[in-house]
Amino acid sequence: MNTTAIRPTTRLNPGERFHGPSFYMQTRGIYFILSWGHRLSGILLVVFVWFHIYTLSSLTNTAVYQAKMLIYNGFVFRLLEWFLVLPVIFHTLNGGRLILYESFQVRRDDLVAGWVIKLCGIFAALMGVLMLSGDQVVSAFFYWLATLLLALTVTVVLVERLRKTAHAKQWKLQRITGIFLLVMIPAHFLFMHLNDQMARDAGEVAARLQLPLIRLIDVALLLAVLYHGWYGLNSVTADYIPGKRARMSLSAVTAVVMVLSAGFGIRLLVGV
Repeated sequence: MNTTAIRPTTRLNPGERFHGPSFYMQTRGIYFILSWGHRLSGILLVVFVWFHIYTLSSLTNTAVYQAKMLIYNGFVFRLLEWFLVLPVIFHTLNGGRLILYESFQVRRDDLVAGWVIKLCGIFAALMGVLMLSGDQVVSAFFYWLATLLLALTVTVVLVERLRKTAHAKQWKLQRITGIFLLVMIPAHFLFMHLNDQMARDAGEVAARLQLPLIRLIDVALLLAVLYHGWYGLNSVTADYIPGKRARMSLSAVTAVVMVLSAGFGIRLLVGV
């Protein structure tokens, strides 16, 4: 984090009432807001993946899947889906900001932080247009092949930067999954609404998942998000849970949940 860009902070007195984001912006700086926004949006990203697993679990029963899609196509759910874009994309782009600062020595953190906010707005607007039109069609195979090549390229670049550093392997893997998701998560959102029917018709979804490349990408996305989420939750508990035993217990519980989620998700994707 660029400490030179942070405003002086003031401590809150014990028992002081809760204040809104504007208060913390003034007293602790934008990086305090970005840090907590990153953590909370990271939790939403994991919930988003669990929701995807829950939805795809209905593919074995076409009628049930189509019934869910009818509900999801309603105005309220479509609006919620659009709102969900903002925190997930924010987490993705802000993670890119952290990687730029830590591994590529981009020290204009204030400028990059501003672009994170702007790009979130631009992406949300683009998603809104795509969701309202819903009449685009792209080739799933070639779209994801190009996306995967881009994601692997930036991942390899980061791996080279981290290879000889002294950071722990778990930390490196968290950053590596982060830069992979930096490409894949926005691409996933775009694809779902460039091919609206392909995401909502049980037959179309099942047919797409028969492609080995698509299965590989979906499994990679699932594992990357779950590991990234597990490491992020561990970081939060390390900051706010005082006892070492309590932290280890929570880490073990979250690890079990993530492994079970990964196992169920992989079984689902491979078995479709």
